[in-house]
Amino acid sequence: MVLRKPEELEEIKKRFLEHYKGSKTELNYKNDYELLVAIILSAQCTDKRVNMVTPALFKKYPDIESLSCADVEDVKELIKSCNFFNNKAKNLVAMAKMVKEKHGGKIPREHKDLIKLPGVGNKTANVFLIELEGANRMAVDTHVFRVVHRLGITDAKTVEETEKDLIEAFKTDLNELHQGFVLFGRYICTAKNPKCEKCFVPEFCISKDNFKPR
Repeated sequence: MVLRKPEELEEIKKRFLEHYKGSKTELNYKNDYELLVAIILSAQCTDKRVNMVTPALFKKYPDIESLSCADVEDVKELIKSCNFFNNKAKNLVAMAKMVKEKHGGKIPREHKDLIKLPGVGNKTANVFLIELEGANRMAVDTHVFRVVHRLGITDAKTVEETEKDLIEAFKTDLNELHQGFVLFGRYICTAKNPKCEKCFVPEFCISKDNFKPR
């Protein structure tokens, strides 16, 4: 449920767009293939760590074709410093095989097709489309969930409900708001010891609790 009044939501939106206009992901990538792989690796893993892993991975497997033929054990070795590397390695190779077999080697641009790929859920698909095409979508990760609950925007208990509430609350510029919420949560409104002195929406903060989705 959206808790803030329309005028409050408008002010929050205005400030985030002012501070984070044109913000992009901190994942390093050169094309849609590298972006999707990096996003899959980033689940439960920092962007900084992913950026340390991907250069060697992309050197050996530079495209869908090469990754689709990869040995899963070799991929595991290349990404082993990432959390859940076993599952991620299996998903990456399976994803590449499906893209090759079902989509002619081209990563689909439709959300409904993306979420059918191994390792690609709703959030990953949304982040991919936000970053690649500036799609008017909202993706809720732990940073976004924490920030919007601390700001009293929603009382939703799950990621899915939170995403729905944020779409209802803000309607437009969702892609830039997503990037803004992520960066704000990563560097200012952190889970532990938030840097409240740097906050630009202090009057909306209702709690320093570390909200987590159910």
